[in-house]
Amino acid sequence: MCQRHPIACIVPPELLRELILSGDAEARASALDGLMLDSTLRHQRAEATARTAPTLAPASIVSGGGTPHRTIYDMKHSTTKIGPVLRAEGQKPVKDVAANQAYDGFGATYDLWWKAYQRDSIDGQGMAINGLVHYGTKYDNAFWDGQGHMMFGDGDGSLFVGFTGSLDVIGHELAHGVTQYTANLTYSGQSGALNESISDVFGSLVKQHALGQDVTKANWLIGEDIVGPKLKVALRSMKAPGTANAYDKQPADMSKYVTTSDDNGGVHTNSGIPNHAFYLAATAIGGKAWEKAGVIWYAAMRDKQVTPNSSFRRFANATIRQAGQIYGTTSAEAQAVKGAWQQVKVNP
Repeated sequence: MCQRHPIACIVPPELLRELILSGDAEARASALDGLMLDSTLRHQRAEATARTAPTLAPASIVSGGGTPHRTIYDMKHSTTKIGPVLRAEGQKPVKDVAANQAYDGFGATYDLWWKAYQRDSIDGQGMAINGLVHYGTKYDNAFWDGQGHMMFGDGDGSLFVGFTGSLDVIGHELAHGVTQYTANLTYSGQSGALNESISDVFGSLVKQHALGQDVTKANWLIGEDIVGPKLKVALRSMKAPGTANAYDKQPADMSKYVTTSDDNGGVHTNSGIPNHAFYLAATAIGGKAWEKAGVIWYAAMRDKQVTPNSSFRRFANATIRQAGQIYGTTSAEAQAVKGAWQQVKVNP
């Protein structure tokens, strides 16, 4: 079932299926457990969507902006019952490492959106950000639920390690919420791949911003901090799609676009194409990617011509249009963006 606001997990289902087919016994068992739980979650979300009218995240906290509102809960390995608060906004670090990592990752994500784009949290109106750590037992995933919560598995220790330790993963998942409130991209086909790509883009920018990296210092990897030894070096590479790990099948341009019915039309696979376009544009522009390339992508997310079912070409045109409006139609920035899309064979 195609959903507008699905359970958007960082680990693609096709990767787990590959591990079930070709991994060793331990990997197969962990991947199967993760895939089964993911399937259950998606089914529950689909039923809830069918029963009620679509709603966005919980009510925002009215504030002047500049301060996040974070609460971290302990799921105690449950997937249904929310446990006690481990750390709330303004409180000092606690003994639970995962709680502190989630709290800090939420802070780094808020900082990027506020400092670089003057956006006050996910909805632009100070939305509270809730993190649920120790979700499930050795759960190999993390996800944004579309309703104001991010769930973190602890990983099985072999395929994946704790999901709270990655700034780009946290930034990725919370960016799904920003997309929900802006472009509202349907999670299927090219619009779904754009949805995933935008999350990779801003997940990477969260990490680059927190570390103060320019385009030459960034490694452009997604998920390098969560993969275990069997999946090194990362989940995805924006610089070189298809090379992040032995199972990475992302295409870098449209000549290798994957047509499939799996994963809502290959949203995690084909996202490699717009990912690579952003990398090419950002490195051609130079400097710190959140300062110009990120500004252009964020403006495109709010472009009136970008609809929920937008194709790569429609979004590419929006980025070129916004680059021209912000920096000038003949500017180096506008030319870099247009050239990037042409290099990935999406011809505006």
